[in-house]
Amino acid sequence: MSQQISRSDYLTVERLDNVFLFTMTKAPENRLNVPFCTELIQAYRKARALLGQNSEGAVILKGNDTKFFCTGVDLYERDTNPYASSEGFYPLVRTILDFPFPTICLITGHVFGGACLLTMAHDYRIMNSERGYWCMPPVDLGLHFDGIGSLLRAKLGPTVARKVLLQAHKYKATEALGDSIIDDIASPDEMLDKALALAKKMQSKAKMGVYGMLRSELYGEAIRAFSNISNVYSRVISREAKVKL
Repeated sequence: MSQQISRSDYLTVERLDNVFLFTMTKAPENRLNVPFCTELIQAYRKARALLGQNSEGAVILKGNDTKFFCTGVDLYERDTNPYASSEGFYPLVRTILDFPFPTICLITGHVFGGACLLTMAHDYRIMNSERGYWCMPPVDLGLHFDGIGSLLRAKLGPTVARKVLLQAHKYKATEALGDSIIDDIASPDEMLDKALALAKKMQSKAKMGVYGMLRSELYGEAIRAFSNISNVYSRVISREAKVKL
């Protein structure tokens, strides 16, 4: 039985035994700004605290409809806060990469920009088979930040990483599966059941207390890269986008 832990304009958190389900509900299009990223970080921390150490558990992050999963970072926020990504988005990615339980991203709809890295920060990705693109276009926007390629290098082969970052290729689900960007595809009606089944299968992997440590052995470069640009105010770590979506 599902237990609702919290609900806001941005996020709903539910618990199904040892599996936490986070549903993003922020208008418009679950666009990532500092308050939203901060709330997501707090949700991961709360799930970790409620599960406790050396216990079974997993987290699923999903969008709230089949049109958009998340359309990336709110680039306009930087007009009033030049440190917005350093305060919100980068710490969010670091938090997920350092989370001590298995994580699953349920890609319900379109994914653009920084949201691609949000999906890649999770251990597993399941994408809507009927609708949605996955596309990371900083090369077309004139955007860069230190370590932007670290997570892609850690999780994708060199040719695919080049296709993602230097070509801004627009992936549909079947092609993303073929290039191992995602792990599975499912129809909108079957997506959540598939994610829950995977979460229940993987949740026991955390009970020995080394799941996060072993993940860091695989993706340590990315964890360090995002740690190095989180909450930084003393130096320039990014190039602002010339085009804003």
